[in-house]
Formats: sequence, structure tokens, C-alpha cells
Amino acid sequence: MRAVLTPAEAVALDTETQARGVSADTLMERAGLELARVAATVAGGRYGKRAVVVCGTGNNGGDGLVAARHLDRWGIRTTVVPLGPVGSMRDPAAANASRLAETSVRVRDLSEAGLARELARADVAVDAIFGTGFRGRPEGNFELAIRALNAAGAPIVAADIPSGVNGETALVEGEAVSADVTVTFGALKAGIVLLPGAERAGVIEIADIGFPEELVTSDLWLVEPDDVAAVLPRRELDTHKRASGVVVVIGGSRLMTGAVCLAAQAAYRAGAGLVTIAVPEGILPVVQSVVREATFLGLPETDEGTVADGGDRLAELISAADAVALGPGMTTDKRTADWIRTFVLECLTPMVLDADGLNAFSGRAADLADRHAELVLTPHAGEFARLSGMDAADVDADRVSSVRTLAAETNATVLLKGSRTLVASPEGRVTVNPTGGPFLATAGSGDVLTGTIAALRARGLASADAAMVGAYVHGLAGARAAQDTGEGTTAGDVLEHLAAVIDEVRFT
Repeated sequence: MRAVLTPAEAVALDTETQARGVSADTLMERAGLELARVAATVAGGRYGKRAVVVCGTGNNGGDGLVAARHLDRWGIRTTVVPLGPVGSMRDPAAANASRLAETSVRVRDLSEAGLARELARADVAVDAIFGTGFRGRPEGNFELAIRALNAAGAPIVAADIPSGVNGETALVEGEAVSADVTVTFGALKAGIVLLPGAERAGVIEIADIGFPEELVTSDLWLVEPDDVAAVLPRRELDTHKRASGVVVVIGGSRLMTGAVCLAAQAAYRAGAGLVTIAVPEGILPVVQSVVREATFLGLPETDEGTVADGGDRLAELISAADAVALGPGMTTDKRTADWIRTFVLECLTPMVLDADGLNAFSGRAADLADRHAELVLTPHAGEFARLSGMDAADVDADRVSSVRTLAAETNATVLLKGSRTLVASPEGRVTVNPTGGPFLATAGSGDVLTGTIAALRARGLASADAAMVGAYVHGLAGARAAQDTGEGTTAGDVLEHLAAVIDEVRFT
């Protein structure tokens, strides 16, 4: 996995590296050199090329000044446009501003017409305005400069993070640079990994500027293919169906028969050896006709055709299972919700709780900490808000902090769906899933994910790993389906690609 740094962690990395004898001036020199190298490549060479470097007055601006000096040394006609008094810069940025006097770099005061004119002639523009510590909305000259950069035809290379993106949350509250390439120093940053900031980053290049590897650490990590391949379970040659994972899927109601079928089929596609489906007895024939491979249990039902209780046989099935998936299509009927809460808290088998299973605990998240078994929660933003008591807008404003808080409160693994999906452990570790996209915004897609995670947990993965791997392969299956069906992709299309994608990842 790749560490993803918050602004505070990036500052700490700088500070600890300097404490080991690498000066701030050296770090800035290396950063600016890497920025120049990428800018020259983006410009298409050196001879006869023009570059414009737009600089703030902080260390990010200092990186831009170093880049300008190197671009000039390589024969690229370079103009620097500072967005504040150069005299207000502090070392090492101030020292690099002074060094420009020894070059042929042109320094131009900011004017809207002048910047537009310089950018119109440029082969590449460098955004060195704000660093990762930025938050809020750019104003005044900063807003003007960002708007001019985006309006110009020249490709843009951003230093560390596109200016205007919140480095902590990736929010874009006002004008923000839309970079073609972002050169980030030492490690990934949250603002260019999470959305919507990631959409502004373009191609991301991680530049090694000399940070000691052991200092690059975080509680936020980006999942990579090797991470998934390393933990995917494999069947032994002499295995049998119960040794391959037994899953019980509980869900469904009179008007929602499809969700539980999708979850059960996904559990099989993810490698479970035996799946039992427990549904209200009135819809049992319908479900049996869809999922031929499963075994079945009809549950007592309410007058509305929802689950009334578990009956005598369910406890026996659960005791022999390796994982339970609960919630798809169950409705918010009061009697059903009451039974769900009791069942979840008393169940001794690891569980994936989704959809109406989550809704049964709306405003009662803390109750989940009192259960007896491992738990994975898989809410989308709306379910997350209802469960946690937060406003949905507040959840989206800082998804990492939100998912970390709920995982700690419930002592559960929490998977927050969306682009990008996050998985948090109770200890505070969060992984970012890079797969998936808008093609997964379709009814039933979450049910496929639920069954996938339940199967992986049943096959022996730890809860956090099951959620991480489930999200990754589910996103890949969605992408593969979308190649054929585009915006018409359905949950069934995702399901059909799931097994093949898992095998491809396993043998990557």
C-alpha cells in the first residue's frame, strides 16, 4: 500500500527529515528540480519552449522558483509571476527568489491581461501557488491567477497539489487548478487521492526528494493490486464446500426479492462453497427460482411480507456458518427492525450489515459496540448519516474523519461507499479503494458488494481485509461491465464479471 499523507503528516515528515540532517533548502532544491524535469517533459522538450511559473509566497512558491531556475538553465524561456511581494517570502523560498537574479528568468508583476498574454505563449505552466495546507476559497489575486491558468491552453503541472484543493479533505470550495500532471513530493497526499481533488490532479507523479522511507507513514493508505493479491484466499486441492466458506444471507421482503438474490449469487461468485438464503416464507418460491445453487430457509413474516423473527431453525444455521450477510431488501418495518437489532447484538457469527440492516440502527450506532461478533458495516452516505446521526453534507465534507469516527464508536469495520470507497478499522486505519466509478451507481450494486465481502470473510479473511478486497474487486468488476454496457450497467452485469476479475487479480 502507499501511504497517503495529511497536511500535518507532510509537515511532520519535513521536520523529522530535517532533524536527520537534510536541510529545508536541500529539500526545496530537489523538489524544484523534479518539478522542472516534469514540466520540461510536458512542454515537449527544451529548445524554443516557453514556461510560465505562477508562484505563491510560501514553500510551494519556493519550489516553483527553483523549477524556474532549472528550466532557464536548460534553455527554456521562463517567466515567473509572483502573487505577492517577493520580499515577504521566508527562507528557503526567499533565498531562491534572490538566486533568480543570476539567471535570465523574467519576473513579471501580476495583471490579468499580462498573465493571460504570458500563458497564451507558453508551452507549459507551473502551478506553485498553494501547498497542501490550503483550505477554503481562493480570493483576490489567487483566484484571478487560478482562473487564468485554467483558461489558458497550456498544459499545467502542479507542485504537490493543485492550488485551491483542500489538502486534508480534497474539497474544492471555489476556484481550483485543473492540472494535467501533479508532481507530489515524497508521498501521496490526501487532497489528490480523495475526490473531488483527485479529479483536478491529472496524472500523479511521486517524486523522491530524499525523505527516509521509514518516516513516510500514515493511518491513511491507498490500496494497490499487490495488496489484494497477497490476501486473496485460495482453495486447497482437497477442499470441500464447507471448508470453502459457508454464508447465510438474510433479507428480502414481499416487494423486494432481488436484493437478497444478488447478495447470495455474489457470495458464490466470490468463492463461498455453500450459501443459505433466509427470507420471508411468502417469497421463498421466487428466490428459489433465481438462485438454484443455494439452500433455503423460510422465515416467519409480518402482514406486510417482511421478516417477523428468525424462527427456531435460523439459530442452528447461523451456528454452522462462517459469515452472515444481513439487510438487503428487508424494509424499515418496525417489527422487522426490532428483530434485526436483537439478532445483530446476539449473533455469535461474523456479519456484514447493509441496507435495512443498517437502517434498523438509525441514530443507535453506539448500540452496535455491544454485539458479540465481528461486524462489517457497508453504508452509503445516506445510510451513514442516518446511522451516525450526522448530516449527509457533513459526512461528505470529511469522509476520512467521519468513517474513522464511526468505526471507533461501533468497534466495527466500516466501509463507506462512494467515489472513493473508504474502509476504516476500529483502530483508526483507513484504506482508500482506487477502483469503481459512476457505473456502480445502480440499484443492487451494493447488494453484490455485501455478498462479496461476506464470502471473503467466510473464507478466512480478517474483516478489514475482506472489506478492502471486496471493494477492490467489486470496483474492477463494475469497470469491466461498463466496458460493454456503459451507463446502462446493472448490478447483474457487475455480478457476471466478478469471478473472472478475482482470478485476474489473484494471478497478477
